[in-house]
Amino acid sequence: MAENKKVIMLGNEAIARGAYEAGVKVSAAYPGTPSTEISENLVKYKDSLYCEWSPNEKVATEVAIGASVAGVRAMSCMKHVGFNVAADPAYTVSYMGVNGGLVIVVADDPGLYSSQNEQDTRMVARAAQLPVLEPSDSSEAKEFMKMAFDLSEKYDRPFVFRTTTRLAHSQGLVELCDPVEVPDKPYVKDIRKTVMMPGNAKLRHVEIEKRNLELAEVANTLPINQVEMNDTKIGVITSGIPYQYVREAMPDASVLKLGMVNPLPRKLIEDFASKVEKLYIVEELDPVIEEQVKSWGIKATGKEIFTVQGEYSANMIREAILGEKLDLKQPAQAPGRPPILCPGCPHRSVYYVLNKLKMHAAGDIGCYTLGAVAPLSVVDTTICMGASISSLHGMEKAKGKEYIKNWVAVIGDSTFLHTGVNSLMNMMYNKATGTVMILDNSTTGMTGHQDHAATGKTLQGDPTYAIDIPALCRAIGVKNVIEVNAFDIEKLEQVVKEEVAKDEVSVIITKTPCVLLSKKKKPLYVAHADKCKKCGMCMKPGCPAMTKNADGTVYIDDTMCTGCGLCEKLCKFNAIELVKAGE
Repeated sequence: MAENKKVIMLGNEAIARGAYEAGVKVSAAYPGTPSTEISENLVKYKDSLYCEWSPNEKVATEVAIGASVAGVRAMSCMKHVGFNVAADPAYTVSYMGVNGGLVIVVADDPGLYSSQNEQDTRMVARAAQLPVLEPSDSSEAKEFMKMAFDLSEKYDRPFVFRTTTRLAHSQGLVELCDPVEVPDKPYVKDIRKTVMMPGNAKLRHVEIEKRNLELAEVANTLPINQVEMNDTKIGVITSGIPYQYVREAMPDASVLKLGMVNPLPRKLIEDFASKVEKLYIVEELDPVIEEQVKSWGIKATGKEIFTVQGEYSANMIREAILGEKLDLKQPAQAPGRPPILCPGCPHRSVYYVLNKLKMHAAGDIGCYTLGAVAPLSVVDTTICMGASISSLHGMEKAKGKEYIKNWVAVIGDSTFLHTGVNSLMNMMYNKATGTVMILDNSTTGMTGHQDHAATGKTLQGDPTYAIDIPALCRAIGVKNVIEVNAFDIEKLEQVVKEEVAKDEVSVIITKTPCVLLSKKKKPLYVAHADKCKKCGMCMKPGCPAMTKNADGTVYIDDTMCTGCGLCEKLCKFNAIELVKAGE
């Protein structure tokens, strides 16, 4: 019996619900904003399915492929840059096809709210010849997930499910249904389909091209590709969240709303185009739809009047298409707030030491990327997961070992296990001499405190073996592995000086948990104005709990202070005092 209940859900929550209702048995993911909450909501259904945090997106996708080969419905989840990591198996499983339905959920980030680039997943999926569904609200997010699995099994194709930040983190009304009972498909050995050596891959490529043509034809009649005919003076082809903006800006316009954005329904598009006087294509990021439509000889206006950067809005569409500029009062501008590490963050003391020593750091993806901004200003590069170690190695090979003696690579515990391990192996194999600092805060902090392979707990909440990171580094061959408390700044300074001077690879691990992991009462510090010499030493790390009074003395905001004690260690005049111990 159906639950017959309507609830408000985030887009990510609705995606998880759709997977559950579709009868998914296995899900694997690596956390990445804006996709993280999909897995965090999917785990609520762990009595019916298995879900995990994998070390990286490549592994997650391979886990899902394995489950599909075995005959169950499976999925992997990631953000758009994670899809780059998963590209190796994704491109190949496109040739293989599926047994149980297989969906790769990818969350794009127009506007770069939490990402290092603004790439468009539709472009990657086209190159990999993977069909793509894209919902425009929470209700569609749930229903399109169910359809994705059905289509995957019907046409023997893995599907990409594209979402964006706006959809992932917006709420909408969703009708709950009972999960479907999907029997496991039998596994039948067929190496021509599942062993992608060249001879087999050639044959599979021919087969997949046939399937693509089949899907392209079916796209013309799929109910998720909808024509909404109104006033024919203006016609708009759109998909995803931009559909909402189009409907708000131009409620009387005719709209072709695409739910499948690869392959495109050519006949449907040609027919729609023939019925409108002026055709516009509204899509965020790259002109994926536009370029294909124009290649068919259809006249349309797209990126001539729209940007390839950032999010769209209803007002932007009004101005670009209708020439209307709303005379709206501009909201009051809040003071600019630079991104900054949390009060009590163990990374702050690490960067304080590195700054003091005038060190450069090759950076990575995580909270510690904020070491690039003032006042810490230590991190010089940030590229992608694991790149800190590899780029430091490249610097040494380009300029020699003396050049990097005032450089370190900084990387987090989760990121080290993601792709940093391979980079460290490369350093050892190719006789490097650099220093790697693993800032181990015992969590995947940047995406909201998810577990990983070294925390001792799975996504499903089960205790498990915790990878011993120091032992792993030694197993790779690193002789110099030193663990230091991040807040022991005197010892940390000594260790950094010693290790960067060596002509060998060193790994310094600052093993200090993220301050937000503990719910215990924190120590309380106060600053005594009568003892304060206004030297500013306590202000150098840039803790947001530290401010200056009008007279230049220091004030500690006890609502923000987490009691790390770094300021007390830096004060040479005993002006900062511990007045209450923590639990």
